[in-house]
Amino acid sequence: MRLTITCAALFFLLACTANDDSGSTMDVKTIDLSGFSSEKPADPLHLLFIHHSCGGQLLADNGEENGDNCIYRTHPNGGGLRQLLEKNNYIVHEASYTSLIGDKTDICHWNQKFKTQMEKILKCNNQDQFFSDDTKNKIVMFKSCYPNNWIEADGIEPGNPDSCGQTTANFKASYRSLLQYFEKQPDTLFVVLTAPPLAEPKTSIKTFLKDVLKRDDAAGKVGVRARSFNNWLKDNENGWLKDYKLKNVVVYDYYDVLTDHGKSNWSMYPTGNGRDSHPSSEGNAKAAKDLAPFINKAVQRMGL
Repeated sequence: MRLTITCAALFFLLACTANDDSGSTMDVKTIDLSGFSSEKPADPLHLLFIHHSCGGQLLADNGEENGDNCIYRTHPNGGGLRQLLEKNNYIVHEASYTSLIGDKTDICHWNQKFKTQMEKILKCNNQDQFFSDDTKNKIVMFKSCYPNNWIEADGIEPGNPDSCGQTTANFKASYRSLLQYFEKQPDTLFVVLTAPPLAEPKTSIKTFLKDVLKRDDAAGKVGVRARSFNNWLKDNENGWLKDYKLKNVVVYDYYDVLTDHGKSNWSMYPTGNGRDSHPSSEGNAKAAKDLAPFINKAVQRMGL
């Protein structure tokens, strides 16, 4: 039997599924930085960013691709964050692919990395180069990449911090494990960037209708889990930081910025005709412009 569907009916189905995909940041109580100055710190501060491709592109200026191991001076998706940070009195260092500190950056890797490599992280100058004197990074910024937002299931609490099974329970366990290491470094500011959002999965109209009629909303659930987890990560009252007493940990919601603050649970700034999750230069520039004063305020709040 041939399936016949009117434009009105198709619009109704699209509207229903769109409602399921909308993001929500309601009732999330983030750290209030509004009372702190966004002026740059008086003295230069060493900052290490542990990242892969999206982080390197966020740092880079816009231009032709120039760099390797995801450490770029320029890139077509460049957001210009490095230049903004340098103007704000930060000395920027990077660790990325192929290096001891930067090679593995999935959420399941953070526990062991900070547990066993903290001193090297604080002394990292670039990749596998380390300060030979008493210089240390006063700010450590780190992020996982967009595949980490494909959260397959809720999982079972309390989760396993070292498991690379992508469940909400495991991801929460990974971040909970970090606070004990950060607490031992009260003079270092740790800035967590949430993983950038995924590009919305593309399907043909035929497949889309088939999935809708079967109520197959697996991708929709992934988007909702990503939103929920990233909300938990930045929630200061009911989430990750609710019992943490020090002021040396903050969360910058890169995911939320790139979803236009809840317009979707998927990237609003994809590349590759909407199929590539690497954020565009426009999205990265938007985040960079917001992130530099955010770090300044977190520095002021901490007293650095």
